[in-house]
Amino acid sequence: MDKNRGFIKYRRREPGYRPIEERVRDFRAVERRLDPEEVRRQSARCMDCGVPFCHAHGCPVGNVIPEFNEHVFHGRWRDALEILLSTNPFPEFTGRICPAPCETSCVLGINADPVTIRQMELEIVERGFEEGFFPNRPPENRRDQTVAVVGSGPAGLSAAYELNRVGFRVTVFDSAPRPGGLLRYGIPDFKMEKWIIDRRVEVMEREGIVFECGVEIGSDLSFRFLRRRYDAVVLTGGAREPRDLEVPGRELDGIHFAMDFLSCQNLLNEGEPVREDRRVHAEGRHVVVIGGGDTGADCVGTANRQGAESVTQLEILPEPPKERPGDTPWPLWPRSLRTSSSHKEGCERRWSVMTKSFEGDAENRVRQLNCVRVEWVEPEEGGRPVPREVAGSEFTLQADLVLLAMGFVKPAPSNYMYDLDLRIDERGRVARDERHRTSLEGVFVAGDMALGASLVVSAIRDGQDAAEGVRAWIDGETKGIGEA
Repeated sequence: MDKNRGFIKYRRREPGYRPIEERVRDFRAVERRLDPEEVRRQSARCMDCGVPFCHAHGCPVGNVIPEFNEHVFHGRWRDALEILLSTNPFPEFTGRICPAPCETSCVLGINADPVTIRQMELEIVERGFEEGFFPNRPPENRRDQTVAVVGSGPAGLSAAYELNRVGFRVTVFDSAPRPGGLLRYGIPDFKMEKWIIDRRVEVMEREGIVFECGVEIGSDLSFRFLRRRYDAVVLTGGAREPRDLEVPGRELDGIHFAMDFLSCQNLLNEGEPVREDRRVHAEGRHVVVIGGGDTGADCVGTANRQGAESVTQLEILPEPPKERPGDTPWPLWPRSLRTSSSHKEGCERRWSVMTKSFEGDAENRVRQLNCVRVEWVEPEEGGRPVPREVAGSEFTLQADLVLLAMGFVKPAPSNYMYDLDLRIDERGRVARDERHRTSLEGVFVAGDMALGASLVVSAIRDGQDAAEGVRAWIDGETKGIGEA
């Protein structure tokens, strides 16, 4: 196989998915993997660009993509993994669930199909685990200072990993029974099975990180205790308060937030107990998902696996074009239509639809949505387009389970956040400076608590940056030179 002009010789090939009739009967991963020869062929498509926009523009963690593709082509898997881990602490996560903004900024993607970068990332890290050369590296020198990380989602895991690498004694606290946060309790198993999290947490524990799960900060442990016990605290609780839909009939039974639905199924998959009054199940129901993003798609896939009678997904925005539109040119993230594996399993998607109200039956359970089509217009005074109802376009939808998947707005109320002197910004998020420091001395924040809802890979990068902020602050303090 020749890498010279490989981007011309070889076409992009993706691994594909298990057959629909098979995968909707279980919650195992749906995506397949490429065979070794095809992996090498796909790596040969990388052009080794003079300016790799995939690295410099597309990837939030700055993966050095041309270099690891070169090592993959020549079979130097250890070298490829070393390069990958130098920028991305968790490629086994991003290799499965990242939307791959690196690929949409690939130079080859200007006039051809981009390189399968996400798949290369996944193959590199899995080869490391399968062949036993994934590194297990406790820090050579252990510091005396201690750091508490509150939250074990992608930002918390990332911050803990980076802090441990430079020798701090790190403890991760989480109120959930097991670590992983959104990765474990929000993302369905068919996108990422949870043994992948367990495998990596075991490595982190061997490297010296302590996990304390089932501990609620503010009740089981006071926040003031954390501040006294640890030299620094990093808050990574996520943006867990969902956006609600305040319309008539919202109080009816059978209307749930998407995350309640998804986390219930994930708990059941892991054999965790779920109280009967908190179980949300789609079997035999006409399901309507309100919200057209990834969380909504996850609800579609889960509802189909639970045996829903029908699934409809509504989005208030207009349907995006199938090809990259002119208002998001390369190398920007394109505002184009995306169809997930869940959509292909069975779902009616409807665009430019606003829900006006819900109606229920005598038992106070939702039975119908009253909707209207909208068009998006620019206000006369300028600004962003706003939805305007289309006269005469009203219609109804049958539904006995409604899932609200309209995103997240801010951190969920906690036992400590609003009782402290933490400064909160106008959007309800924890305010911070450029080094991730909050208004409390020695307290830092990372991830969606400060950013708002974002990509897993962006949360990982933010955790890395917060860890660097902690290191600079502690080093400056211990050296007696003030804040670095």
